[in-house]
This record gives sequence, C-alpha cells and structure tokens, in this order.
Amino acid sequence: MEPIKLVLPSEEYLGQVWAYRQECLDASSTMDGCGPLRRVESAEQWLADVRSCTDPATLPEGKVLAIQFLAVRESDGKVVAMIQIRHYFNEYLEKYGGHIGYSTCPSERRRGYAKEQLRLALPCCKELGLDRVLITCKPDNPGSRRTILANGGVYEGIVHVPEEDIDLERYWITIR
Repeated sequence: MEPIKLVLPSEEYLGQVWAYRQECLDASSTMDGCGPLRRVESAEQWLADVRSCTDPATLPEGKVLAIQFLAVRESDGKVVAMIQIRHYFNEYLEKYGGHIGYSTCPSERRRGYAKEQLRLALPCCKELGLDRVLITCKPDNPGSRRTILANGGVYEGIVHVPEEDIDLERYWITIR
C-alpha cells in the first residue's frame, strides 16, 4: 500500500469525487461513508451537503454532526477511499450505522487503504471525545470485517435491518 492522508473535501477534489461515484455505480458497489454521494445530482451538491453536517447551525433535520474525509494517495493525489465519522448517534445509527462508515474505490481495493484510513480516523474520534466507536458491516463482506478487526474491533453480534432486509455485524473499537 502506498501512503495515504485524510483530507477534508474541497472544490479541488470534486472531479475525483464524481469519478469515484461513477466507478462505484458501475461496479454496483455501496458507497458507505460517502455521505449522500449516491443520491446527489452533482459533486457540488455533495460538498454542500457534507459541509452542512459539520455545523450545528446548518445541520439538516434528522442528521447528525459528521466529518467527511477523503483518503488521498500521497504519491499522485488520487482519492482512493472515503470515510465519515459521526459525532453521536440518532436512532438509525445507534442500531445499524455506527459512528464510522467507509468505502474504497473499486479499482483500489485489496491494497490496505480501508484499514489505513480507519487507523488514521481513530485519533479524530478521540478528539471528538469518543472512547469507543461502533462500526457495522455486512456478514458477506470479509474485507470490511478484516479492516475492523485489524483496528481492534471486538464483535458484539448481528442485527437485522428490516427496511433493507439485511443483516449487519456490529463491532466496537476502543480508542486508545
């Protein structure tokens, strides 16, 4: 794996964010940890939406404060993954979504980027006052499970999401 850094989204990366979205759509891949990327009509709208979740004054109703990061490969500046940290839970996040969601661009998978971006995000969680974080993944996603376990995840159990008719494994990571 080449070194990566976590950066806040900015106009500089919007073309890459939109290409990331298209690659995920073409691969029928989830976009966990990408905020509303799947649902928006433009990269500019996505940026405005993720920025609105960083300030209580602009937080949309029903949402929680969250920080969106892009995982950028240092050698070439390419966005290879995304991760979102939620400051606290709403009812859905407490049951199903957790504090952290993440994804890796389909063409960049199996290179260790998910594991590294999660490792890099944990100190940010500590700065938010979180002593431990909840992360969930589908039982048929061994890559995500390995990412969570490699970062100290402890399995809690499985929960069923009735609205989506899926099961999710729940893991807690204690932040040191």
